Amino acid sequence: MSEAKLQNDKDDKYSLRGRVFNHIREGILSGRYEENEELKENTIGTELGVSRTPVREALRQLELEGLVNIIPNKGAYVTGISEKDIHDIYTIRSYLEGLCARWACEYITEEQLDAIEEVIYLSDFHTDKGHFEQVVELDSKFHKLIYSACGSKILEHELSVFHHYVERIRKITLSMEERAKRSTAEHTAILNAIRERDKDLAEKLAHEHIIRTIENIEKLGL
Repeated sequence: MSEAKLQNDKDDKYSLRGRVFNHIREGILSGRYEENEELKENTIGTELGVSRTPVREALRQLELEGLVNIIPNKGAYVTGISEKDIHDIYTIRSYLEGLCARWACEYITEEQLDAIEEVIYLSDFHTDKGHFEQVVELDSKFHKLIYSACGSKILEHELSVFHHYVERIRKITLSMEERAKRSTAEHTAILNAIRERDKDLAEKLAHEHIIRTIENIEKLGL
């Protein structure tokens, strides 16, 4: 078998496993799979049209992420994200987001700055129209642009994972006009600090942005 064929087979395998992994993880984080629910390999495999092997591999990976608990000779069960997990994620994010904004001051390009400015403009527009689904999507885009501008693949990856883990909570908080408007204003301040290459201010504002999200979550009792 040629080296190219081996590589293609390897890529297909990981692509399949990744698809299964993302499907199950999304189901857990969205609440489609409830806490303590058993994740049956046969059922998921049939649903996705795959064998049990990529499902088993995905479940093992999800166990490493703390989303699944595999009990030998019994099965795999949803652990999910607890209230403490959410608070921990946002607390850790507050520091990492600050660091990310600080590093972005050094590495961000004019094209990235312009892209973030456009996202903020669209966020304002959709908030005024009450299009909160678009607001959530634009919030994700804002943060992903900052992550990609920090100059660190490791930091970008970690923040992207944390951001995805709290997607359900983000949808709830950003569906309220007051928080959506305040969030966009905070994004604007962060952008201005980064554009001015003010590292200390950018770090401070990005950190406080996430802290305010924590406060809003506690206020709502989520």
